[in-house]
Amino acid sequence: MDNPESSGVHVIEAALVTMPGNPGVYRMLDAKGDALYVGKARNLKKRVTSYTQLPRLPERLRRMVAATASMEVVTTHTEAEALLLEANLIKRLKPRYNILLRDDKSYPWLMLTSDHPYPQLAKHRGAQTRKGSYWGPFASAGAVNQSVQTLQRVFLIRTCADTVFANRTRPCLLFQIKRCSAPCVGRISEADYAVLVEQAKSFLSGKSGTVQKEMASAMQEASDRLEFEQAAAIRDRIKSLTFVQGSGVINPAGLAEADVIALHQAAGQACVQVFFIRGGHNNGNRSFYPVNTAGDEPGAVMAAFIAQFYDDKPPPPQILLTHMPDEEELLAEALSLKAGRKVQLSVPQRGEKYDVVQHAAINAREALERKLAEAAGQGKLLSAVGELFGLAETPKRIETYDNSHIMGTNAYGVMVVAGPEGFIKNAYRKFGIKTVITPGDDFAMMREVMLRRFGRTLAEDPERASENWPDLVLIDGGAGQLSAAKAVMEELGLEDIPLVGIAKGPDRDAGREWFHMEGREPFQLPPRDPVLYFLQRLRDEAHRFAITTHRAGRSKKLVTSELDEVPGIGAARKKALLQHFGSARAVKGAGLKDLEAVAGINRATARAVYAFFHPGVRWTED
Repeated sequence: MDNPESSGVHVIEAALVTMPGNPGVYRMLDAKGDALYVGKARNLKKRVTSYTQLPRLPERLRRMVAATASMEVVTTHTEAEALLLEANLIKRLKPRYNILLRDDKSYPWLMLTSDHPYPQLAKHRGAQTRKGSYWGPFASAGAVNQSVQTLQRVFLIRTCADTVFANRTRPCLLFQIKRCSAPCVGRISEADYAVLVEQAKSFLSGKSGTVQKEMASAMQEASDRLEFEQAAAIRDRIKSLTFVQGSGVINPAGLAEADVIALHQAAGQACVQVFFIRGGHNNGNRSFYPVNTAGDEPGAVMAAFIAQFYDDKPPPPQILLTHMPDEEELLAEALSLKAGRKVQLSVPQRGEKYDVVQHAAINAREALERKLAEAAGQGKLLSAVGELFGLAETPKRIETYDNSHIMGTNAYGVMVVAGPEGFIKNAYRKFGIKTVITPGDDFAMMREVMLRRFGRTLAEDPERASENWPDLVLIDGGAGQLSAAKAVMEELGLEDIPLVGIAKGPDRDAGREWFHMEGREPFQLPPRDPVLYFLQRLRDEAHRFAITTHRAGRSKKLVTSELDEVPGIGAARKKALLQHFGSARAVKGAGLKDLEAVAGINRATARAVYAFFHPGVRWTED
């Protein structure tokens, strides 16, 4: 009697008798007729023949062959068409041996109607049947809602339905809060409203610089006519525009139409992060967790994801990636065929595009780490932490400490707390360092933080009866930081509270942390250990809280009205900055590249302005 594997091989061999050597898609079906696997090939017969050579197949594919009861084949004109058909069938049939993208959600778009004298701005899903202009897709409803709010503030476009528009007798609240120009009651002419609509279209098409110059010119003209109220209204619109057009890794100025796709794999799972860049603006990002990726190389996962992701949406002209997909030329050809224009796949190695991809990669890694940590279960993780560090009981309260400063200035220490329900944010504490700190003396900072935290708690609760006492204290640092904390605990008579130091390795790569405890040699955890991800989350949350606390404290010490005090800024440059950004506050928050983009502001002056508002910045020669 044949075993299941040989039975499956016989099915495949029987199908090969009539199988053509053309491009196409093949389906392997089980006894119920459900799809086991969908694949494409340039030469169907040659590709399917490989499944009859069992010794060369991995275990997963041998199981698939064993379950194969029948096969179906569809031929295509080209291999690119076969790839598109394969992606469509995989998404529709969900075969259990394919890498699967579970993405059943529709994506919202931004719509500006053209079938009304006063076009409406609205969020849109589904078929684009109404006459108008569409921009998208956006990653989420929240992302498109944010864009709608931006366009309301900057261009005063109406968002009400046509029926509401037709029945208004007085301006609504949006007019009162300067989010609409109230065309419904004649507060703006059709011609002037058309100017706003064209400016909004230019902004959405990536021409925000042109729009800003037009608005600055209009503000100046209104001021020259002594129409100061109108000039102030335009100034407010410029401020709103400046706020959203700032360049950087979130809003890359050098990218007009692109998707940024980053892949991170760990513990047999994968996360793909996609950022949508349209018209030079970030339309949001979304995380995806394709299944059946265990054991697959990044190129295979990326290829499967891209093909399925663009099955039901138009690809942009440019797709930036962390990993080049398998058969990238074929995939680019298929996407170009679908889009009706050239689509380029690339893995940037330097410059702004590289920074954008790395930003997406960090998001992918962090998203997968969160998913892995949550999947493991908080209770199980706490129990595992107790076992790892030799605690008598499962910890119910873990406190993690970190500090932040710049050469000893604006120094802060922080404490974050986690328990069975996750992070306990109302228990977080921050400590403004009061003693004079020698630059680089993190040990002194840690000593002060621990003395203040535990000294006060001990004074308030000498019997240690409250729930404010930790079962475990984690210190972001190595043996030195741990010794500083240990000395304080001994001084206070709290030696029984376990202390653990978390230090990154010499190359500071996450996943290679060293753990320090009294009485034990420093040790590491396996890179894919869920407990390691959990401890990294605690450490990273403390680091995040320390950085934000430090920045908030530093900003309080900055002078609030300073343009007249910036070296090298006279009346002409001050006017140029204010016209470009709309206010001194916006100048203060601008990035270096934004400052360099102002007419009349050269690179040296931009650096002087930026350094004035960001003390401590260091420049390196290009």
